[in-house]
Amino acid sequence: MKRTDFQYELPAELIAQSPLNKRSASRLLCHERVSGRVTDSLFADLPSMLSPGDLLVFNNTKVIPARLHAKKPTGGRVEILVERLLNQHQCLAQLRASKSPKTGGRLVLEDGSELQVLGREDSFYQLESVSSDLMTLLQDQGHMPLPPYITREDTDVDRQRYQTVFAETPGAVAAPTAGLHFDRELLKKIEQSGVQSTTVTLHVGAGTFQPVRVDNIVDHQMHAEWLEVTRSTCEAIESTRARGGRVIAVGTTAVRSLETAAQGGSLAPFSGDSRIFIYPPYPFQVVDAMITNFHLPESTLLMLVSAFAGREQMLATYRHAVENRYRFFSYGDAMFIS
Repeated sequence: MKRTDFQYELPAELIAQSPLNKRSASRLLCHERVSGRVTDSLFADLPSMLSPGDLLVFNNTKVIPARLHAKKPTGGRVEILVERLLNQHQCLAQLRASKSPKTGGRLVLEDGSELQVLGREDSFYQLESVSSDLMTLLQDQGHMPLPPYITREDTDVDRQRYQTVFAETPGAVAAPTAGLHFDRELLKKIEQSGVQSTTVTLHVGAGTFQPVRVDNIVDHQMHAEWLEVTRSTCEAIESTRARGGRVIAVGTTAVRSLETAAQGGSLAPFSGDSRIFIYPPYPFQVVDAMITNFHLPESTLLMLVSAFAGREQMLATYRHAVENRYRFFSYGDAMFIS
C-alpha cells in the first residue's frame, strides 16, 4: 500500500486548538465494523454502548512537561523536546536550533540551570543535567509538549487537560488522547454498569507526530516506544474472554501495547521497547473494539485504525466526520469502532 492511500481532506478550522470545558462533552462518532454503519452520538453516552462483562484497557502513562527553552553560551536560542528519560540525570531529546550544538557544549535554561550535550544518537541528542535531577528540572521549568498542529503556546490549563485523569506513570511526551474524554463521573458510571477496566503503560514519544516519508508504507521504520503489559492485565483479558465480554482498547497506544504482547502467538506479559507497525491487512489477536481520536492524514495511526475497520470504510467515516464538523486530533472528538 502507498502512503497516499491514506490521504483525506481536512479543513484547518476543524483542528481543535483547545479542550472543551468538560472532558466528556465531546462528540462520539460510532462505527460498526461489520455493517459499516456510522452514527453520531456524544461521549457521555458511551456507557450505554458497553455491556456488563466488557473490559476497557486504559494507558496509564503520564505526560511530563518535556519542552524546555534554553540558550547556548553564545546566546543562540535552543528549543529542547525531551523524548525519553534514560536515568535520573540523562535523557534523549530533539533540539531545534539555528546551528546544531557540539558534543560537550552546554545549554543554559531560563533559571540558569545547565544541560550538557553528551553526544548524538540518530536524530536525538543525549543530554545530562548538570545541576539537578531531570524530573525536578522539568516540573519546575518545562512546558507541556503540545502537538505541532496546536499553534498556540501552552498554558496552565494544559498541565491538567493534556493529561488523563487516570495518569500514573510519568514518561510520555504526548498524551494518549482517547483517554482525555474520560472524567471521574463517567468512569464511575461505567464501573457501576458492570464494565471492568485494566491498564497498560506505553510512554508515547514525540515520534508519534513524525510523518511517513516513504511511498511504500512497508518501508516505514517505526520509532521505538517503551511499554509494559503486566500479568494482571493478561489475566483480566483471559477472564473477559472466558465470560464472553469484549476487550475494548482506549486509544491506539493501548492497541499497540496489547498487540505487541501477543506477538509470540498468545498474550503474555511484556516489558520493553516496541516498534510494532500495524497497517492493512493485520490479524488482530487481542482487541475487539477501540475508542480513538481522529488521526492525521497519511499517519501510522490512521493506518492502524484502517487495519481494524477497513481502509475504504474508515476513509468514508472520516469524510462523514469532516462533513459533520467534528473536531479533530488531540483536543478533538472521539470515535468508537465496534
